[in-house]
Amino acid sequence: MKGTYDKAFENIIRLRIMSILMVNEQFDFNSLKELLEVTDGNLASHIRNLENASYIRVDKTFVARKPLTNYSATEEGKNAFKDHLEFLENLIRENKS
Repeated sequence: MKGTYDKAFENIIRLRIMSILMVNEQFDFNSLKELLEVTDGNLASHIRNLENASYIRVDKTFVARKPLTNYSATEEGKNAFKDHLEFLENLIRENKS
């Protein structure tokens, strides 16, 4: 079967985070939290997991003295996510037969 199953994406929140970052160059913490409807702690935990896997990049800056944290998918993360999606697509295709 083509593609590779990646445990980093087996949680729906991490899957959704990567989906958002695949179609957006970057996304900030509060916008992710609002879109995903999760708590600060829950989101931070999933982001840390993806960051530890080197799948996302964290960029912390200050805007008008307020902290702003943006996230973007790394090339490694993009490739791993595409590979994971290919695995899922092939799994679905095989089970249709």
